[in-house]
Amino acid sequence: MRQQSHILLVRSSGQGLYECTDEVRRWVRATGIREGLLTLFVQHTSASLLIQENADPDVRSDLEDFFARLVPESGIAFRHRSEGPDDMPAHIRGALTQTQLSLPVTSGAPALGTWQGIFLFEHRRAPNERRIVLHLIGA
Repeated sequence: MRQQSHILLVRSSGQGLYECTDEVRRWVRATGIREGLLTLFVQHTSASLLIQENADPDVRSDLEDFFARLVPESGIAFRHRSEGPDDMPAHIRGALTQTQLSLPVTSGAPALGTWQGIFLFEHRRAPNERRIVLHLIGA
């Protein structure tokens, strides 16, 4: 049994879904671990992680539009506004999604379905550099 960890940096240009599947696959392959459990954790409270369809970009656009309607940046009197009008809505969107994913690794790759991809979901309007901790345990 072995384990390895890595920090994956994802640079966003603002709100939206940023696919990082290929980077995760490359890192898993480089570890040499063939079977195991991969954990991904985003170290931020205004961004989250999703496994989502990566074939049709309309899925991403629809998700982004839905969350914008679900948690609007205006019209609600949030108390927390010290970092701008998009900050508290970003925290709520993050609370409604997830900061951690667990994936099986089989044959040296994350066991994703045909149309599944791993995405960072950036909830802030400004560009950010987000840190995702990857941890793989297996053999």
